[in-house]
Amino acid sequence: MLGASFDSTKKSLKDLLAAVHTGKMQLPDFQRGWVWDDARIRSLLASISVSFPIGAIMTLETGGEASFQPRPIEGSAAKDVDPDALLLDGQQRLTSLYQALKTKTPVETQDARGKVVRRHYYIDMDLALSDTVDRDEWIVSVPEDRIVKRLQDVVLDVSTPQREFELGLFPLDQIFDPLPWQLALGEHFDDPDEKLKKLECFMEFFKRVISHFDGYHLPVIELDKETSKEAVCLVFEKVNTGGVTLTVFELVTASFAAAPGDFRLRDDWAERSERLRTSHAVLSGIESDQFLQVVTLLATLDHRRSVLKEHPDDDRPPAVGCRRRDILRLSLTDYQKWADKAEQGLLRAGKFLGLQHVFRRADVPYQTQLVPLAAILADLGGAADAGAPHEKIIRWFWCGVLGEMYAGSVETIFARDVLEVIDWVTGSDSVPSTIRDANFQSNRLLTLRTRNSAAYKGLYALLRQQGVPDFRTGKTLPLQELQQEPIDIHHIFPKKWCAEQQLPIPPNKYDSIINKTPISAETNRIIGGKAPSVYLHALETRFKIAPAQLDATLISHAISPELLRADAFWDFYAARAESLLCLIEGAMGKEIARDDSAFAPDAPVEEYNDGPPEYGADAAS
Repeated sequence: MLGASFDSTKKSLKDLLAAVHTGKMQLPDFQRGWVWDDARIRSLLASISVSFPIGAIMTLETGGEASFQPRPIEGSAAKDVDPDALLLDGQQRLTSLYQALKTKTPVETQDARGKVVRRHYYIDMDLALSDTVDRDEWIVSVPEDRIVKRLQDVVLDVSTPQREFELGLFPLDQIFDPLPWQLALGEHFDDPDEKLKKLECFMEFFKRVISHFDGYHLPVIELDKETSKEAVCLVFEKVNTGGVTLTVFELVTASFAAAPGDFRLRDDWAERSERLRTSHAVLSGIESDQFLQVVTLLATLDHRRSVLKEHPDDDRPPAVGCRRRDILRLSLTDYQKWADKAEQGLLRAGKFLGLQHVFRRADVPYQTQLVPLAAILADLGGAADAGAPHEKIIRWFWCGVLGEMYAGSVETIFARDVLEVIDWVTGSDSVPSTIRDANFQSNRLLTLRTRNSAAYKGLYALLRQQGVPDFRTGKTLPLQELQQEPIDIHHIFPKKWCAEQQLPIPPNKYDSIINKTPISAETNRIIGGKAPSVYLHALETRFKIAPAQLDATLISHAISPELLRADAFWDFYAARAESLLCLIEGAMGKEIARDDSAFAPDAPVEEYNDGPPEYGADAAS
């Protein structure tokens, strides 16, 4: 159950930094690295020097359900310390303050150009006591050796305490214990008048500046240990001032690391990811979060079955799911029980995609659909390879692709499809919702122009399933060769030819997949911008291809040889649209309503936004 119990209080900066120093306050391991630059650190120090508010911080009491692997805040030397609290919000501010005020080592930060630099911080006492100087000018940042140079000239040297005394620059790493510096200041000057003047200045500086640091308090929102893990993660993302959205994998990694045995999820996934990638190139796009989704689907499916076995009449059995909250509830025991089976499911999915002529990561219609596909294949095991079950899974896959069912938020569809497809394959008469609801409008062909859409990629794969020998060689590439050097999809009527017609053919028509087919790069160069009748004759003559042989090749591409040889673009366009619709009908196992007028020369084309490409822009030529 989502819940957060908290209290609001104030704590002194001095005590908070002491907790950082001893390790009693640490970071949850999912927190990203510290990134504040030099200018922001100086501004932060200046704000505290005049008691300006710098915002609240948020902590989580340790020892509850939301258990995460801790790590010390950067700069803290605390080791093997069990923290009392984890810092959820305020990492940048507390890390900056801890390194600048509490440690004697230089602060590792960045300059204005993003270059890593190491800095010590001072306050110019004279400027701090002036009523005419802006507070940001009080703070002085110097390099690690405490010498500031311009070209070869030294413009500021505070490399010794004596130079600090003479220049009136107080080191901020002594702000909480200034007495030794004050005593050394008095001993440095021999002249009584000058000594008195410096000490009076320091005392005024103590009252007006050092006391602000010593008495500074920050608002602290404290989440108690009863707060749920899901609530902690949600709260973190809402309040995190760095704008960092955590992946669920990072959160689960930190949670598993805190469990007995110190399990390293990141290392485990790296090994599995390498096995998946090397087994099937098409699986190289599987992300860590997706793998956790497969594991969670299997774990929740098993839990549902166990409950129904014990209570067969239960009308509200546990849900199958892989939403964020479901994954965050995944125990290390569950993960270790189901991870191997999830990996096997993905390997089966890679083989399945190969049988559908989807070989490359960039050609996968929906990366998201691999999640339920892997869970289904993992659960069914070898039973999924039998004739009828296999055909059912193929039909479900293509309905999801060509019906474009996996666009948008799909976690609920994952769970629904896993349950419904497994039931259907194992004997239920109820057709899965994805098959029942999938629909392909005939005029959608007009708007399939780039690989941004799943349906475009899917139709490309369906064409490859027909054999589609290359126009030039007349040979179908072996699957292994196709994986290594895939042919690409190119225009049948070249763009140049279409644009040069007396009544130019508009790009929104000739760029449609209706006018594209898989062709090798070499053949596409020979085609160039010529009319089909010209380049077909050139191919026959140059490569001694019999017209009947070339016609058979064109037919395998769902192209009418007669219409292509006649350069009859619009008749070809309508005929090929019909052929492609028949391919789609065969894959989806359902009829598509026709609108023949959509493919006429004067038919308007309604624009369709497929969204950004999944793996970079890929406009077929």
